Amino acid sequence: MLSVNKLLPGGRGLAAALIKRAASVELDWDLRQKSRFEATDSAGRHLGVFLPRGSVLRGGDVLVAEDGSLVRVRAAPQAVLRITACPAHGTPVDLPRAAYHLGNRHVALEVKADHLQLEPDPVLADMLRSMHLIVHEVSAPFEPEGGAYAAGGHGAHGHDGHDHGGHDHGHDHDHHGHHHG
Repeated sequence: MLSVNKLLPGGRGLAAALIKRAASVELDWDLRQKSRFEATDSAGRHLGVFLPRGSVLRGGDVLVAEDGSLVRVRAAPQAVLRITACPAHGTPVDLPRAAYHLGNRHVALEVKADHLQLEPDPVLADMLRSMHLIVHEVSAPFEPEGGAYAAGGHGAHGHDGHDHGGHDHGHDHDHHGHHHG
């Protein structure tokens, strides 16, 4: 088994030609959230991936194996719910409203200009249909938002020594009115 313990987000610092020639590994969202797992790459090599706790792999990331070889990460197609606005009866705020309600439930959510994607959940699908949105189960790569405080996520800023322009916001993280027990 080939040990892998280094992650280059988005292949940062590597020439495109090197990334293109690298073997790849196709992983679903559940596996890309784990810091330790086994997989087989496109070259047939058995990989043992050992990343720092809390690491999240995204499609386009590059792993570096102990022998110096590179492995491109690809987001595998998986079952997702694709949410779109109803063209006949929808309004411009339907998708943002749905994103708000799903975010308030801490649902892993992929946000695009014309649709939302989330992992299948019949209760959430019914809620979204009741909001007059169109819900289809499809097989597609799933790349949910990292969250405002996630390392490397969209809008990420971490919590070590960051500045809010002189404004202290207390860091209680109760931004939406309920408490986590």
